[in-house]
Amino acid sequence: MAMIKSIIIQNLSKTYPGVKALDGLSCEINSGEIFGFIGPDGAGKTTLFRILTSLLIPDEGTATVDGDDVVKDYKSIRAKVGYMPGKFSLYQDLTVEENLKFFAGVFKTTIAENYHLIESIYKQIEPFKNRLAGKLSGGMKQKLALSCALIHKPVVLFLDEPTTGVDAVSRKEFWEMLHQLKSTGLTIVVSTPYMDEAALCDRVALLQNGKILSIASPQEVVAQFPHKLYGIKAKKLYALNELLKQENQVHSTYLFGDNIHLVLQQNASIEQLMGNIKERNFDDVQWEIISPGIEDCFMELMREA
Repeated sequence: MAMIKSIIIQNLSKTYPGVKALDGLSCEINSGEIFGFIGPDGAGKTTLFRILTSLLIPDEGTATVDGDDVVKDYKSIRAKVGYMPGKFSLYQDLTVEENLKFFAGVFKTTIAENYHLIESIYKQIEPFKNRLAGKLSGGMKQKLALSCALIHKPVVLFLDEPTTGVDAVSRKEFWEMLHQLKSTGLTIVVSTPYMDEAALCDRVALLQNGKILSIASPQEVVAQFPHKLYGIKAKKLYALNELLKQENQVHSTYLFGDNIHLVLQQNASIEQLMGNIKERNFDDVQWEIISPGIEDCFMELMREA
């Protein structure tokens, strides 16, 4: 059975002075899924979200959200989507409860009418309902912003880098809340620069310079990695990585935490390369075959683009 499409994007382009933010971007997002746009700062994620929420007009291309055109039907779209921008944008001189009441009023509803939609999230900050929003911690601001984005019962929720600047525990809790929301049938579209969060989405689009490099499930993205990947360890890691960049046998090499991730050219021998490296004052070097992650796939796709 064909999946119902919640969002259809066709050849979207947007240019700012000297910058091509989106370059012919196309994709489709299924109803009821968590879809992630994954990419570094400047990849075009925020521009795309502003277009899809009718806050920005594209130079070229079209997009529909729940069947409505993002340009022609902007009033309808604004009534049916929730949007949580990357920067905390609620009223910092209003209390938690006052912010929520305000956003409920904008959409002609009340907290009581739709409390069931936000109960599991809001009850975590309800004890602080009289505290000014500007005095909240990062994790509590995040929960308040999410509650305000949900209070009018949207059919699509847009979250632009929602976990940037919050601690690891808050990030984990936030993604648990998203999966609870998904179980209600809500379509969730999230952007993030964190590659580890890609694995928490149903499908992801890897985005770079306004173009989509790949669209697939996280498992499919990893399965498509075309090379054998080696993890390399040594004390002088940076110097070793610079040396490896000069070797003809090396396809790609980059630092990854306390390792180097290495891909060889076809038919190159890891044993021969490591033997040569050890003779050049890196006698402590160790290597092993490792499984690629989303970030390795992204790096490879960037090389091919």
